[in-house]
Amino acid sequence: MMPFPGGIDANANATLVFSLAAAVIYAFALGMPPRLARSAAKTLAVAMLAVLALLQGGPLLLVTALALSAIGDAFLSRDGEKAFLGGLASFLAAHVVFVALFVRSGSGIGLLAAEPWRGAIALAMALFALVMLVALWRRVGPELRVPVSVYIVAILGMGVSALTLNNLWVIGGAILFMASDGLLAAEKFLAPAISPHRVWMRYAVWVLYYAAQLGITLGFLLG
Repeated sequence: MMPFPGGIDANANATLVFSLAAAVIYAFALGMPPRLARSAAKTLAVAMLAVLALLQGGPLLLVTALALSAIGDAFLSRDGEKAFLGGLASFLAAHVVFVALFVRSGSGIGLLAAEPWRGAIALAMALFALVMLVALWRRVGPELRVPVSVYIVAILGMGVSALTLNNLWVIGGAILFMASDGLLAAEKFLAPAISPHRVWMRYAVWVLYYAAQLGITLGFLLG
């Protein structure tokens, strides 16, 4: 049974299948050298979610955030500090747009106080962000400390603002997004270069990240 009207050949369902296929292909290509085909698969996985949101008349802010994320994926699919900074800037912009989307669609920050479980998750997010900031501050170079700090604040804002929505798909997606980013930071900056854990961490980062984007997208389109 497909999530959108029509069969698998309907535009929306076909686009979703295309996105899922690209995500699976990239997962299998994770251990390969950074080549054009691998970059294309990673970029298309979320780019197709942006197309899906556009086809289904989703919020323009959602389409924009997904498109910016796809651009970030394109950068991060390559090696080097310039590619990393390009990805960081793209995802920073994406998180700012996600915050605008969630604030516009949510019921206000007062909901965190009205429903204790939301406030508890927000507190856990804040502690998680603080731990990330302290751990990374000592490990990244001086030139990266400000960009990384701004990024952590942005993703915290994304997570907390998602808690103002009455949509568990979106809230779950935001939590997975934060977990993915935290694991990515640990893999890139905290894990030793020869650590055997780097392999599973890369796979976990991708699975958590794609699940996050998929959850947020379907939360808005089907919620």
